[in-house]
Amino acid sequence: MDGWRARLGFLLPPGNPNVEPELISMAPKGVSVHFGRMIARGVTGDHAGQDARTRCQLDHIDEQTEMLAHLRPQVIAMAHTASSYMLGREGEIALTARLEKQYDIRFTSAFVSVVAAMEELGVKKVALGTPYAEAQTLAGKAALESYGLEVVNYRRLENVRNIYEETPARAYALAKAANTPEAEVIFLSGVGMPTVEVLDALEKDIGKPVISSVAAMMWNCLRIAGVQPVVPGYGRLLEGK
Repeated sequence: MDGWRARLGFLLPPGNPNVEPELISMAPKGVSVHFGRMIARGVTGDHAGQDARTRCQLDHIDEQTEMLAHLRPQVIAMAHTASSYMLGREGEIALTARLEKQYDIRFTSAFVSVVAAMEELGVKKVALGTPYAEAQTLAGKAALESYGLEVVNYRRLENVRNIYEETPARAYALAKAANTPEAEVIFLSGVGMPTVEVLDALEKDIGKPVISSVAAMMWNCLRIAGVQPVVPGYGRLLEGK
């Protein structure tokens, strides 16, 4: 039976085609991954209307959490960094506490996982790369700073028509453009842009840790579920080094 080590649950934006195959590719033997689609109206993946779609997802998050909770996973993660940016640190803490109490399941998010990953790696100075518009990128910068991290540089992916149409090659180039000598880690934000297959190559080429929202989320969910989070091929965070 699948999931004999752990079941992991993930709440996804409705139009994201990339995060499911990435999470499936990283799941260790005996760990099953299960998905619920959040509710959002409008054209998915477009910069226009992103805040309205994010608010809609948060307004309906109880419904999707309840459905996924029927599987009794060890943890449910909100796979959408922009939702964390909109909530802010205190808002996300409150949401997490409420959902954990209501459904008796550990709850986390991609962004909280990123913060935990940076603590694990012992880094404070971050180069941020996003596929977002400027306002959402600055919200991400502020969210990182609210946890005591220093964003030494940030870059936005240019000419984005739809986040979900982006490629690993573009994510690779974005990380290299965001990097600066003072950065201790590069963070590729957002679960819609495919990232995980370039993390190992980026670390070899740049010589420092590179993490993405999806990779950090898998690492943190495995930890919460009591599974050793060692999955080679996706950067040093998941190699356990």
